[in-house]
Amino acid sequence: MRDFEKISYTQFAKDVSANRALYDEFPLPTRDSKRTAGYDFYLLADLNLAPGEIIKIPTGVKAFFANDEVLLLIVRSSTGFKYNIRLCNQVGVIDADYYGNPDNEGHIWMKLQNESEKTLSFSKGSALVQGIFMKYLATESDNHKDKQRGGAYSTPQK
Repeated sequence: MRDFEKISYTQFAKDVSANRALYDEFPLPTRDSKRTAGYDFYLLADLNLAPGEIIKIPTGVKAFFANDEVLLLIVRSSTGFKYNIRLCNQVGVIDADYYGNPDNEGHIWMKLQNESEKTLSFSKGSALVQGIFMKYLATESDNHKDKQRGGAYSTPQK
């Protein structure tokens, strides 16, 4: 079981804007087609990105999924090819225990850098990054620390 949710309005007002209409209207990530692997994350506002500029962008979204899964954030192919934009961490890794983080509810952010030589402009609602859910494996001798990120969290039961 996996899905996306909006962060609470309280967290949205803290991280993004106290604009209730914006909160109510922004879409959760979606796939373009039945065979598309990635869920597109949409910009909450217009974005201008100067050459070399780095910007941290809130999504207003959190995700829950099984403990043996990971959500990978990756720049959409068209974004990289057309505009020469990259995620600062190349691939974002969202772990299952990030959901419900008491510091930010598990709010997913993206940090982009414009590596082109011109200022780029994107409209609110543009999809620059996609999320892909994947299973992962642990080693036989896995010796993880038994701690939880920031305290207790709970995955919704749907």
